[in-house]
Amino acid sequence: MDIKAAVTHNQDTAFELETVQLAMPEIDEIRVKVIATGVCHTDVVARDMGIAPFPIVLGHEGSGIVDAVGAGVTDLQVGDPVVLSFAHCGNCGHCLTGHPTVCDTFNELNFGGAMDDGTHRLAQDGETLATFFGQSSFATYAIAKSRNAVKVDSEVDLALLGPLGCGIQTGAGTVLNRLKPEFGSSIVIYGAGAVGLSAVMAAKIVGCQHIIAVDMHDSRLELAKELGATHTLNGENVDVVTEVKKITDGGSHYAVETTGVPTVVKQSLNALRSLGTVAIVGITPEMNIDVHNDLMAEGKSMIGVIEGDSIPRVFIPQLIAYFKAGQFPFDKLVKFYDFENINQAFEDSANGITIKPILRVGS
Repeated sequence: MDIKAAVTHNQDTAFELETVQLAMPEIDEIRVKVIATGVCHTDVVARDMGIAPFPIVLGHEGSGIVDAVGAGVTDLQVGDPVVLSFAHCGNCGHCLTGHPTVCDTFNELNFGGAMDDGTHRLAQDGETLATFFGQSSFATYAIAKSRNAVKVDSEVDLALLGPLGCGIQTGAGTVLNRLKPEFGSSIVIYGAGAVGLSAVMAAKIVGCQHIIAVDMHDSRLELAKELGATHTLNGENVDVVTEVKKITDGGSHYAVETTGVPTVVKQSLNALRSLGTVAIVGITPEMNIDVHNDLMAEGKSMIGVIEGDSIPRVFIPQLIAYFKAGQFPFDKLVKFYDFENINQAFEDSANGITIKPILRVGS
């Protein structure tokens, strides 16, 4: 069938809305009429750094209505509201033990450009188009494996829910699923974007005593306070490590580093107390640390966390329940854009004007 999609033909180019062809869903696949899709920094990385093959249809925070099902799909049916999340095989040891975010074939399935059987569902003028994160949701319709789709509460605005599939669950899940801070402990969130602010809200849910947000934009720090931060630090104006140690009486128990900036990563590690743990979730380049003084000598831990170590079919409904209860107001991060304004949405995100853009694709 013919659909409209934002096609990326080459690295570091603007999005173009074009007509492409979408095949029928195969075994264990569903077709989703996309209602909305979040704009995530990983889409920027894929577009500008070429981590996936071109030409490609990006987008990986889709939400929509199941429109068709392939053979073997028994857990979803036409008309179900769903959020699309990351691709995973469902069969490897990590998937089977509740850690699909480190699926043995995670990189291949999400960045390799094809479905898990090696074939493609998107084409244009006889040329195949690569798929992103097993969904390619910058389009009016998307094909995904049924296991990568999460049926969601129909009482909540479906257009709002797409970012739960990646960015929002990354921040919240890193706190709730991996770090699991104790009641009364201290945590520092480095970077007050969508991922960091989701971590702030999660830290408030579990009852951290000190929730410190660090950023360079005062407007984002003000929102962090509204969402649960007990303290905020502008990294351009203060010595972050000194201030964190002062607030927490010696250093934080936990930290979440979302920026990927090497100097900030060092801050997150140096501001920990002995036996503290920092979770790295931002895409970080090669950097140097003094392993003895920065890490080992005080028994600290630095861990990498992907997608909040979440099981989307379990975790996303939990986040929606917290949202409905008023405890996880992630809607305060969001600004909606028409699909045709996709380039403006990316520009506003890059400039810090919008924390989490969502593209309205269908109705």
